[in-house]
Amino acid sequence: MSEILNDLKGLIELKQPEAVRRAEIVNGELTVYIVPVAIPGFTEFLRSDMQCRFTQMIDVTAVDYPERSKRFELVYHFLSMRHNMRIRVKAELANGEIAPSITSIHPSANWFEREVFDMYGIRFSGHPDLRRLLTDYGFTGHPLRKDFPTTGYLEMHYDEVEKRCVYRPVSLTQEYRQFDFMSPWEGAEYILPGDEKTEGKS
Repeated sequence: MSEILNDLKGLIELKQPEAVRRAEIVNGELTVYIVPVAIPGFTEFLRSDMQCRFTQMIDVTAVDYPERSKRFELVYHFLSMRHNMRIRVKAELANGEIAPSITSIHPSANWFEREVFDMYGIRFSGHPDLRRLLTDYGFTGHPLRKDFPTTGYLEMHYDEVEKRCVYRPVSLTQEYRQFDFMSPWEGAEYILPGDEKTEGKS
């Protein structure tokens, strides 16, 4: 398999020199880093080239690295049923940089790109309907960014008076900010039903 992946790596670097930044094989998997503007053309090449034939798009996701100048990595996974191979494609994006959509090539990317937009705030040019997918309409922020607070910014509850769901800013009471109760592994003793029967027995 390593020989096949090396051949595929060389083929891609030879045929797509302007798109490919680098390619590497790690743990028996081929990962290709490309320039963001080349995403649609490179995807079409992977699908149509007879030595590739990566016709099935498995996933589109992202990773957040706040310390990098190119903060986000867009990650695509494709499958070639003909050659029984998988490939991972990555494109690095700065905060606010827009990536081209691949929905015209793989219509199934529609919801994946909406999910990436919702969770990370990455926008896709040419997407037919780029709206939030997993969060509510009035949601603030993007939950999978590393700087997003674990408590969020707003909390929702049902108001019995107004008979509807309402939003309010998250407020934690002071007693829960330093939540440090003893855990069972630190020697807490629990009295369970029936324990009283064993008292006095050795």
